[in-house]
Amino acid sequence: MKTSRNSRATRNQSSQLTIGLVQMSAGESPKVNLAKAVAGIESAARKGARIVCLQELFRSRYFPQKEDTKKFSLAETIPGPTTEALSEVSRAREVVVIASIFERRSAGIYHNTAVVIDADGSLLGKYRKMHIPDDPGYYEKFYFTPGDLGFPSFQTRYAKIGVLVCWDQWFPEAARLASLAGAKILFYPTAIGWIPGESRSAAEAQRKAWELVQRSHAVANGIFVAAPNRVGREGKLKFWGGSFVADPMGRIVAQAGPAREEVLIARCDLDRIDETRQNWPFLRDRRIDAYDGLKARFLE
Repeated sequence: MKTSRNSRATRNQSSQLTIGLVQMSAGESPKVNLAKAVAGIESAARKGARIVCLQELFRSRYFPQKEDTKKFSLAETIPGPTTEALSEVSRAREVVVIASIFERRSAGIYHNTAVVIDADGSLLGKYRKMHIPDDPGYYEKFYFTPGDLGFPSFQTRYAKIGVLVCWDQWFPEAARLASLAGAKILFYPTAIGWIPGESRSAAEAQRKAWELVQRSHAVANGIFVAAPNRVGREGKLKFWGGSFVADPMGRIVAQAGPAREEVLIARCDLDRIDETRQNWPFLRDRRIDAYDGLKARFLE
């Protein structure tokens, strides 16, 4: 059966998906930060974005720089006031929204949780950050219980996506499992920057490694990867921005600057996933019968 020119055009058009990443600085007021995020979502929607992702813990300044029990007051339930506000703009603009929230699950149990709100404003699902760092300036183990929802994918109105969070960026197992669950785009809400006292060369090497490892996830899995990072100085940390989108070959198709707020827009051709995987069939050639060792902490 021949394919008509109109049907080919429809197919090609449907494979095109525009996404938006909101790179912003955060102030002391959660209310102001939320309003800024909503404005960023609306700006991305006006530019054609159908899926918009906010940075990690966007509603506050990055509080895990210190261990302070007073900061638990920033946490909220899901659903809660933040998801309600984001659902409203999602419904009005018909966009999917991904947002990282400090979740209060119960007394003494808190998570770093990314919610996925579908284009009709409904809460489609959530991902609880699985890998929790404990480094100078990033004392997240004090605040966050490790996630217990695995590495799911979410069928949104526009595409099936996966969501991981910041420190998850360094773990190929997380990207692989989300990809095996059917994600065509992996979103990584992020809060990463430089700490005081680092040499310029070490700091730049760290930034390049952060970008490189995520581009490698795109290549290894044949998918798009999108990482919105925060920007500006907060306490001792200087967040380096550089939000970007990489295609299934690892090529950067859009990138924000290092020092200013920006709504980054990227056009993703989802047909590239099939094309890339047909030429580099890594998923076909995986030796799943030989990977039992991955369940061990270390092979003695």
